[in-house]
Formats: sequence, C-alpha cells, structure tokens
Amino acid sequence: MNPMEHPPVTDRSPLHDFLAPNAIAVVGASQDPTKRGYKAMLGLVTDGFAGAIYPINPKLEHVLGVRAYPDLASLPGQIDLALICTPAHTVPVLLRGCGKAGAKGAVILASGFAETGPAGAELEREVLAVARDAGVRVIGPNTSGIFNLHHRVNLLALENVRPGDIGIVSQSGNMLLSLALEAQQNGQVGFSTYVGPGNQTDIGFDDYLRYLGEDDKTRVATLYVEGFRDGRRFLDVARQVSAVKPVVVYKSGSTELGRQAASSHTGALAGSYAMTVDLLRQSGVSVVQYSDEILPVAEGLGLLQQARGKRVAILADGGGQATIASDRLAEAGLQLATLSDVTRQRLAEVLLPQASLANPVDVAGSSDATPSVLADCMAILADDDAVDSVFLVGMFGGYHLRFAEELLGDEMRGAETMIELDRRTDKPLVIYSLYAPVKPPALRRLHEAGLPVYHSIEHAVRVLAALGERGEYLQTTTSSEWATTVIPHPEQQTVLARAHQEKRDLLEPEAKALLGAHGIQVPNETVARHIDELGTIAREFGDRALAMKVVSKDILHKSDAGGVQLDLNGEPALREAYTRMLASCRAQVPEADIEGVLITPMARKGTEVIVGMIRDPIFGPVLMFGLGGIFVEVLEDVAFRAIPLSRQDARSMVSQIKAKKVFEGVRGAAAIDQEALVDLLMKVSSVVTAYPEIESLDLNPVMAYPSGYAVVDARIIVDRTVSVQSEGETA
Repeated sequence: MNPMEHPPVTDRSPLHDFLAPNAIAVVGASQDPTKRGYKAMLGLVTDGFAGAIYPINPKLEHVLGVRAYPDLASLPGQIDLALICTPAHTVPVLLRGCGKAGAKGAVILASGFAETGPAGAELEREVLAVARDAGVRVIGPNTSGIFNLHHRVNLLALENVRPGDIGIVSQSGNMLLSLALEAQQNGQVGFSTYVGPGNQTDIGFDDYLRYLGEDDKTRVATLYVEGFRDGRRFLDVARQVSAVKPVVVYKSGSTELGRQAASSHTGALAGSYAMTVDLLRQSGVSVVQYSDEILPVAEGLGLLQQARGKRVAILADGGGQATIASDRLAEAGLQLATLSDVTRQRLAEVLLPQASLANPVDVAGSSDATPSVLADCMAILADDDAVDSVFLVGMFGGYHLRFAEELLGDEMRGAETMIELDRRTDKPLVIYSLYAPVKPPALRRLHEAGLPVYHSIEHAVRVLAALGERGEYLQTTTSSEWATTVIPHPEQQTVLARAHQEKRDLLEPEAKALLGAHGIQVPNETVARHIDELGTIAREFGDRALAMKVVSKDILHKSDAGGVQLDLNGEPALREAYTRMLASCRAQVPEADIEGVLITPMARKGTEVIVGMIRDPIFGPVLMFGLGGIFVEVLEDVAFRAIPLSRQDARSMVSQIKAKKVFEGVRGAAAIDQEALVDLLMKVSSVVTAYPEIESLDLNPVMAYPSGYAVVDARIIVDRTVSVQSEGETA
C-alpha cells in the first residue's frame, strides 16, 4: 500500500441514514407560502414523498392536508431526518428533541451562528455539543437545504428538476438554483442528491463526497466550494472516490496563508487558488475554472467517464470552426491525433476529393447533401488506435433547416449511426453544433441516447480535457512509485532539538547537513568562526572562486544585509570580504548574533529552480517547485503537490510549469537533467515526512545542470509547537 492509499471503507457513510430518509419532521412547518417551512412541505407533498411526513407547529392542525403536531415529543413514530426552520436560538433545545425522536440527522436552515461574530460562534459550539450528545448529525447551520430526487425528498420545493446522476454539494444556494435552471434548459440533465453544507459545523465536504461516492444513483460528484474545513481529509476522500467515479469541483477564493508566509518564498505563494487547484487535480478531481463550465463538464463526465488519453480527432464541416476548435484544444493541453494512412484512405473513400484528410478533418461540402456521412467518418476516426476521443464540430442537426427539409431523414439516420457507434466504442464522442440551442430532432435524439451535445466549442473542449485528464490520472495513479520512507538521523534530530530549545530556525549549514544526510546533493563547504581560519580554508579550496555568506539566526535575508560576497580568490580576498561583511551586517542588524561565515565554492551557472515546502493550515504539508532566483514571486510559475509524493506527481510538477521549455535547452543551451530534479523532489518529500518538526523549507536557488543539480541556498524553519526529541531521549 502506498503512503497516500487508505484502506477501503468497510462501513457505509452514516449520511445514508438521513439523506435518504423514510420519515421526516418539518420543524416550523407553515401555511405561509413565503416561509421555508411551507416550501419544504410543498416539495414533499408535490413530489410524492412516500414516507411519513410530520409537520411541527403548535398553532396548526394541518399543513397542506398533512396532520401537524405541536412538538417532536408528540410524534407517533420515529423520524430519520428533521428540517429545522426556526430561528437560531431555538436550535439547541430542538436538537435534543430530535435525538429523542430517533433522528439521525438535522438540517438547520437558520443563520446567526459563527458567520455573525463571537456570540454566534458560541451558539454554534453549543449546537455541536448538543448534537453530539443527542446522536444527531448536523447539516449546516446557515444552509440552503437538501434534496434527494430519486427518493422524492425535495425540501427546497424546486420545480422542473428531474432525477438524474449528478450529485451536488454547493456552499451557494444561488449556484444550485443556477444549475437547476441550466439543467432545465438542457432538458436531459438530472440530479441525484443536493446538499448545502452551510457552516460545516459537523459535516464537511469530505463527508458529503464520501456519501456521493457510495451512492449508486450518483455517477458524478459535483461541488461548489468556498472553503474546506479539513482540506487534507478531503484530498484523501477525493482520491478514493475519483478512482470509481468522476469528481468535479469549482473552487472560489483561496485558503489562508501559512503562518510563516512572510519569511519564505514558498510561504508567500502557498495558500493560493493555484495551490488548491494543483492539490485537487493531484487527487483526481476535475477542476473547472468558470462557473458556466460546471454543468457541461459534470454532464460530460457522467455520461462518458474518461478517455484513454488527450489525443483528439476533430471532424468538421467548416474550416473556421475547425480552426477555432484546434486553438481551444491546444490551449487546454490536448493534442490533435496523428491519423494513420489507413484512416486517411478510408476517409478519402467516403468524402469528396476537396476534403482535408489531415486532423482536423474538414469534409468540405461532402455532408451538404448527405449529413449522415459525418457519422461514417466518426466511426472511421474512432477505429484509429492513435485517437482517444472524437470531436464533431459544425452544423449537424441543422442541415434540414439550413438546406432542405428532406435532409431530416438522413440526419436522423446519421444520429442512429452515432448512437450505435457510441455503444460499441469506449472512445468518447463529443458533439458541438451551432444548432444546439434550437434542439432539432437529430440532436434531441443524440442527447436522449446519452451523447452530450454542446452549443459552445469552449464547453465541449473543456469536457474533452476533463475526460483526457481523468483517463491519464487513472492510468498512472495505480502504478506510480511513491517516495520512500526514511528514518530520521539521530544527529539531525539533535540539531533540530537544539534549534527548538533555542527558539530559532536551522542555520544554513545545519539545513544543508540535514539534507545531505538523506542523499540530497549539497556543496562542499565550511564555516569560519574567526578571521584567522581563512588562510587554512583558502589553501583547502585552492584556486577555486569562493562564495561567503553570513551565518546568523537573526539575519534571514542575507543579501539585503550585505551578508553575501561572491567570486573571492585567495586569502587576502577572503579577509577583506570577511571584514566588510561583518561590518555591514552589524550596521544593518546591530542585535544580530553572528555564528561566523559560510564559505563554499561558487556554483556553476545553470538553470535556477526553487523547491519549497510549507505546512498549509488546510491541506497539511505541501511541496512547491518552479523557476528559482529572485523572480519566483514575480513570475509565480510554480507547481504544488501534497506530500508524500509519487514519482508521477514529481514528474508532473516539473512538466507543469510554463517555462518548462527552458529545461529542454534554448538558444544552444544544453537540456537539464529533469530526472535528477524528480529525484530531488522525491527525497525532499521523504525528508519532510520523516521530520514533522520542519514547518517550512526553501531551497532557492537550486542550480539544475545537464547532469545533476546543486543546492546553493537552503532554509529550514522549525515548528515551535512540535515537541522535538534529541538523540537518546525516550517518549
């Protein structure tokens, strides 16, 4: 079992007990159509909920023809779920009643909790304590509610939403409404379960995702997330769920910055939206960037699940849209498949001579009189081993509207051929038609049969990208090598314990010694604590150009304090630099405790990269990689992965950054040793896992060479809150 793999969950999620309830109490049921207690009753009655419905209102005898009860204690039977529609201050007492009535879960609609300030936060803590004591799990508070359409539980009373296979968890009630209206316009999309998590006082996104992963009515889990309560746990659950069904996330905002953000490059870049996206994708999640992509991507993944890879064949009936589709594919990281000679010959046999047989394939009028030829071409393309997905672009479905009504029959025959092709191939068939908004018969038939039809090239391409990304993830995640487990070195534990006791971070020589103890390539260097040591050091290094850096726990930014001197040759140069450096540092930071100076050979010129780690408060230990030097925070061309890493994670970090072409050699420069960088990332992952005392780490710059690398500068910040044991101590 790899370090990130969890044992299979043998027990069902407890959320099944109340998200698919057999008896529901609506506390605060009302006859006022503007009240949520009325809407919930209306949804249950109108949708034909088959279980027991118990309206709770001491002033009413019936609500919508259903007998009402004065309180929970008066119910004739036990309940599975309670919907609490009353004000915040009433909730603790009601939760005790829910527990006595047998409820496993309660949906708390009211606001007025932690989101409003200290008093609300205290009330929310009381709610959680009471709920745990009563054995009731809490959805919310401050939630929009839930529905389970297959179970006919529609507590939002949404109209014209159909049961389907898309499960939704959304922190925005308006986003749910937007998706419901979009689904209504689509005509074929339906939902399984919806939950508004609200404040996540008790149940978090990871719990809901686990439920959707187990739910046999859900084929794709879709989440709108503003903030995670336990990001690391969510990543773990996402990794499990994405192995069996797609997970789609739209993430707004960002996590909070690390506690040491101001003291390291990594900290300054961590906590960002980009970091969150990288970590989600590492766990197999399909991340959408724009809100209008949520439903198209969820629908496409739900219907098609995955592609073997990212090689796409475009079939078009117009050159302009073929070009647009090609541009969007390239921007999305997809590739135009290289068609085989056999495929091109087969296409030539069914298309007019003027057709373009290269990918993208432009039929050039061949379909004007016989639009069904497009279906034949799709079948030919799907038979090519070099093709992972087929993308039809153009006006299919609208030929009878554009040219002649008599073409409708041929379009319908073409649609049936496409449906049959979809049944016999495992390659996704994705269709864009400019006639999609008017829903002509052929497109309706395709959509009804489970083929996604889009009215936007951009949406269709985003679906193709998600299918390709998921396919590649599933292929690599099961076979990838994971970072090895290393045993902490006793001497390094002693150094960390001393730093912890002295309430400081590791000095640069200490940081490099720790790295070197675990096989990371660090330079040969020495520390001079007195000017008289410089003669011996100069003789040891001979005629090599040397660098000198101040060693002080009080000087983090050495260059700013004049604590770095470069290109020094011989004892006189070292003495002069030593005197000048100490004078500058003491002038800039008078209170600094200076241990001495670090002297090391000048690193050969190479490509500067950065490797960093921070323990994010939401996601735990996270590794960063990107271009290094002084521009790292300006360019922000970096990649993030949660620790521990697989070798595939490390390789994807190196290949992800936009400047990766620099690694391959430009303007005559030699390509760098990318596998050496992968090895470095894997070893840093192992070191961080072995030493929980390391709060953050910066290796910047690391010089990458055609063979190997050199860690030029290293900083390790010690977590003051972690208890550190030195060699010889016992727990």
